[in-house]
Amino acid sequence: MSDLTLNSKANWQARVAHAFSRAAPRYDELAKAQRQIGQRLWDALPDDARHVLDVGCGTGYWTQRLAKRYPRAQITGLDLAPGMLEQARQRYADSIDWQHGDAAAQPFNDGSFNLAFSNLAMQWCPDIDAAMDELYRILTPGGQAHITTLLPGTLEEIAFAWQRPDALLQTPNQASVERTIVESGLTIAQQTATVERFYYADLPAVMASIKGVGAQLPRSHTHLTRADIATARARFETLRQSEGLPVSYHCLTLKLEKTR
Repeated sequence: MSDLTLNSKANWQARVAHAFSRAAPRYDELAKAQRQIGQRLWDALPDDARHVLDVGCGTGYWTQRLAKRYPRAQITGLDLAPGMLEQARQRYADSIDWQHGDAAAQPFNDGSFNLAFSNLAMQWCPDIDAAMDELYRILTPGGQAHITTLLPGTLEEIAFAWQRPDALLQTPNQASVERTIVESGLTIAQQTATVERFYYADLPAVMASIKGVGAQLPRSHTHLTRADIATARARFETLRQSEGLPVSYHCLTLKLEKTR
């Protein structure tokens, strides 16, 4: 990997960590979509686990639920954003081990966990290959990873409203994710691709929902005027449905196993 690529990756990680750290105080208040999507993982978890890792744990909402579900297990939360981890430490039990780190370079020994959980975190990894390799490495033989990640098309309504194709997260497609998983050595036991739509009263509510969870629109080179905002609002209104303004999340839900 070239120095330029390494620098670009480090810069991206720093931006993501900064955005999510800033979002941390209001994250739980605004994370309606993230909660609903994560419930798909929750319903498919195994009955028992002894060493559990929450990758991209954020403010610890799912981590503390995992601690309650598996009261005899050692629970660890990993996140790239220091601000998220600070919120997690303040809100939840000291019995959870909160670790600062990157999903693509995890600070754990080989075979440390028999269950990994990750809700809407992998799409923020610039090196999804390394992230899957790390999951394989830190799982015990027979261990499972339950993951949701996002696919191309997520936030497409926002990109349309602002006429900003760069508003779309640059995520690998489903075939690329599948190939990466197979190359890592993990086995896909189950997978489901869905489109989840959430509805909001107006444009400010839409923008608050994504900024409040760290998924901010990339900065434009030009300053947005009132006319720009009015045009975006009018464009978004053409998409309005009876429930409100739609925001789509193209989701991939995965159950992975380390079979060898």
